[in-house]
Amino acid sequence: MLRQGLKDLFIQELTPSEKFYFLKEAREAIEHKGYPANETLFHYCYFLALKERMRWIKSEGGEGYMRVLLVEGRKEIEDTIKQYEERLEEVKRPTPDPSGYKFLEFFSEEPSG
Repeated sequence: MLRQGLKDLFIQELTPSEKFYFLKEAREAIEHKGYPANETLFHYCYFLALKERMRWIKSEGGEGYMRVLLVEGRKEIEDTIKQYEERLEEVKRPTPDPSGYKFLEFFSEEPSG
């Protein structure tokens, strides 16, 4: 089972549209790529959502150091995504993970309290 800390990170750090993107990517990874529903998949999807966030940040006004930070940040996120994807590829399944629906449900549930 997944740690509650991951759900807390999901809830606190991602915007509603990023949560939707995360869940869409997770579903595709489980159903179409055969990735197992585990913490590695969480981190893979989390960094995909951060990459999407970075895509929307503009450095208009053109200060050079802001552009450098954005480019370097994107590169680091892409490298991290690649590392998690390689880990998932090593353990991917020929059929979808039967516990995948629990993974999606876990992150789709509204927090209680």
